Amino acid sequence: MSAPQNRRSTFLGRMPLPERNFIADTLRAETVGGVLLLTAAVVALIWANTLSGSYESVREFHLGPASLGLDLSIQHWAANGLLAVFFFVAGIELKRELVAGELRDPKAAALPVIAAVCGMAMPALVYVVVNAIGGGSMDGWAVPTATDIAFALAVLAVIGTSLPSALRAFLLTLAVVDDLFAILIIAVFFTSQINFLALGFAFVGLGVFYLLLRKGVRGWYIYLPLALVIWALMENSGVHATIAGVAMGLMLRCSRREGEEHSPGEHIEHLVRPLSAGLAVPLFALFSAGVSISGGAVHEVFTRPETLGVVLGLIVGKALGIFGGTWVTARFTKAELNPDLKWPDVFAVASLAGIGFTVSLLIGELAFTENLTLADEIKASVLIGSLLAAVVAGVLLKIRNNKYRSLWEEEERDEDQDGIPDIYEQDKPEYHLRMAAILEAKAAEHRRLAEVASDARTGDDGPA
Repeated sequence: MSAPQNRRSTFLGRMPLPERNFIADTLRAETVGGVLLLTAAVVALIWANTLSGSYESVREFHLGPASLGLDLSIQHWAANGLLAVFFFVAGIELKRELVAGELRDPKAAALPVIAAVCGMAMPALVYVVVNAIGGGSMDGWAVPTATDIAFALAVLAVIGTSLPSALRAFLLTLAVVDDLFAILIIAVFFTSQINFLALGFAFVGLGVFYLLLRKGVRGWYIYLPLALVIWALMENSGVHATIAGVAMGLMLRCSRREGEEHSPGEHIEHLVRPLSAGLAVPLFALFSAGVSISGGAVHEVFTRPETLGVVLGLIVGKALGIFGGTWVTARFTKAELNPDLKWPDVFAVASLAGIGFTVSLLIGELAFTENLTLADEIKASVLIGSLLAAVVAGVLLKIRNNKYRSLWEEEERDEDQDGIPDIYEQDKPEYHLRMAAILEAKAAEHRRLAEVASDARTGDDGPA
């Protein structure tokens, strides 16, 4: 009898071991970066609210060759220069997801992609509705659409929640798709005047970069100077310079060839990610998150339509968009949720995605360049909205923390100590033979100890 053809797929089920290991390594690095990001944000807030004069002086200090159009402020270098490294890593992540990760299979990718798209559309809609009712500016519609994976993982580390790998992978995939659409939003909506000569040369540089990669040319001393030239040309073109970073990241090969332990993209990501998570993003936060947080400023956040739209977009829009998109897509694709998890778990992760921080701060700066006061208020709303989203998600996740911990421990258990979790070896005869030998050895040891204990008792009961 043939198997039924309408078998339902499993959503948030067990991941293949190589994918699980890669994501575990990636998220471990992002968690460390997230803690540094949190620290930098706190330092920025303290600095800006205690020594605001020195903070502004440092942030607005200009350096760089003016003849090359690169006489930029420290804040500009952080936003356009350092974040290009962040988007370079994001480009590699996206490429890997497309060729070897969750997005390689269109059917499997449909659910997280639709969830991510809904998770960007709903916050934008919330912002538009709030500002339409309140008569605010529509320029900030894109601010609450992004998810900051590093900040989200730092929150998980702080509250001590051990999410199962499938939920963490879902969160990472959402963030990767978010980054892609954030890049498109920046490129399309925040490019005003274009210098076509500089842009043309930037594309020529990208073409050279691509050809060198295809020819297998190696050497950081070739690619790094070329990458800097491409970035400088993109900066002068009027297109946001971070686009150069993601374009170069997408060009790297992320599929493994025979005999390769890691693809070139994975290798370079492993080298560059610490620079991105440990230096580039925290420095960006240091020079962007420093806003005045007074009673009046907080009052403005919850009464002004632009800032209230951002807060509600992050807290309400993100959660409803991702959860609603996931639930509806699962219903239409007949995907069954992993029986070990519940739909409230998906809602908790969706709430965690409301932490928008890094890219939201960047888009806020781009959206209100002509109104610096409103730009600072938007930054304050991003901080407050992200904090409230973190609190809501933390409470929801803590409710199920015991269940998450037991699932995580089950995933990590390796009783035969061969470096592979036991859950991935249940169909391998050699695993069961190893376990039989281990248990037989333990049984033999317990029999010996029982005999020793019996002899000792007999000796104690005998005549003095």
